[in-house]
Amino acid sequence: MWLAISCDFEFEISVPTPFILMLRPRSGAQQWISREEYKLTPSVPVVEFTDTYGNLCQRLVAPPGNFKIHTAAQVMTSDVVDKAPGAPFIDIHKLPDEVLSFLLPSRYCESESFNQMAVEITAGQLLGYDQVATIETWLRETISYIPGSSDDPISAVGVNQKQSGVCRDLAHLGIALCRSISIPARLVVGYNYGLVPMDMHAWFEAYVGGRWYAFDATQEEMTPGYVAIGYGRDAADVAVYNQFGPSVYHISQDVSVELVEVEVEE
Repeated sequence: MWLAISCDFEFEISVPTPFILMLRPRSGAQQWISREEYKLTPSVPVVEFTDTYGNLCQRLVAPPGNFKIHTAAQVMTSDVVDKAPGAPFIDIHKLPDEVLSFLLPSRYCESESFNQMAVEITAGQLLGYDQVATIETWLRETISYIPGSSDDPISAVGVNQKQSGVCRDLAHLGIALCRSISIPARLVVGYNYGLVPMDMHAWFEAYVGGRWYAFDATQEEMTPGYVAIGYGRDAADVAVYNQFGPSVYHISQDVSVELVEVEVEE
């Protein structure tokens, strides 16, 4: 399926302010970027780099006054969501080196606190994909998903205590539960076609059966239409923007995901 995605930010800046942005999706196994727009108003010099997790990031200094960021892309995504019931648990010594960091506790995913809980949730399940699917179902049935209820990230421990949260919070708890039983898990941020209310979205992936699979406890069932723009251990690694120095006034944010038809030349 072809999707047209876009995001617009507007800020009021009081002093020259450094930003690090993570707003460009990159092509991969599940998505192909065929067209992109990236516009800054006013225009300023930008330096792009690839971070530790392979995300495309942009560095810039925003000038005082009104500052706008517009990004858009046309993306081809898979028509199906890959699922693999029965996909096996991968022994730690057989995991690729680049996956190992996603086994460890991180700032918002205190996996060391959840082993007994995860063992109880996944009791009787085949090790691997089925354990993660059970965790996803448990999150969906236990933790209330309340869009817009929190602007600041909450750690997995806090989410479990609060028993509610936004998409990012449910993903943090899912990641912590997976890591606590030695299944690598990572946070993903991006777009989701049909999301209500429309906004940037977060879900998680787990490494089983030799590859990453996506899980999203905020939806009754994952359907095609996800576009990833960033991967990381938790929200600290995948903020769509970070600004440094005095606080800036965030005027607006507008996110759009639309289904489009693409003409194929014969």
